[in-house]
Amino acid sequence: MEVFRTHLEKLISIDEEEFAAVLSYFRVLEVKKKEHLLSEGETCRLMFFVAKGCLRKFFINEKGVEQTTEFAIENWWMTDTFAYEKQSKTDFCIQSVERSVVLAIDFHAREELLEKHPVMERYFRIVYQRSSAAAERRIRYLYELSKEESYIQFSTLYPWFIQRIPQYLVASFLGFTPEYLSEIRAKLRL
Repeated sequence: MEVFRTHLEKLISIDEEEFAAVLSYFRVLEVKKKEHLLSEGETCRLMFFVAKGCLRKFFINEKGVEQTTEFAIENWWMTDTFAYEKQSKTDFCIQSVERSVVLAIDFHAREELLEKHPVMERYFRIVYQRSSAAAERRIRYLYELSKEESYIQFSTLYPWFIQRIPQYLVASFLGFTPEYLSEIRAKLRL
């Protein structure tokens, strides 16, 4: 899985022999569009690395509406971190947005991987730090930016999402209705 190796080498040094050993802890999953990898109420046993495609994490709010909280494209990770680390039931769903290929690692395999390959401890520390920093930034933007500014910021920072992700999912991620997103986009075109 060359995509994964290239990604690892951006953050850590790993030789071919150790990479082969590391890769043995993962399962490769081919996922159909809209297929669920995790459903609300299930114990979260897996963490996913996206080799190809796109995943989204969402919950269903009190009105029965899906609220997207996160996307993961190539070289990004996704899980319900709290439920994964506690090996508990999740309040989220993880679903493919498009046909995807993911590497999945269960909690116990990851713990063994970290014990036997300390370089992966460093790798996951860096991944978690970056993830935490991104979450902090997103929370700040939720408080500071208007809805229109939020869309402009998102489309400027992540233009490939605007082209790749269905607009109703972009709206869900930004906390809008699809209709409101259409209004913002129409206003910006004027």
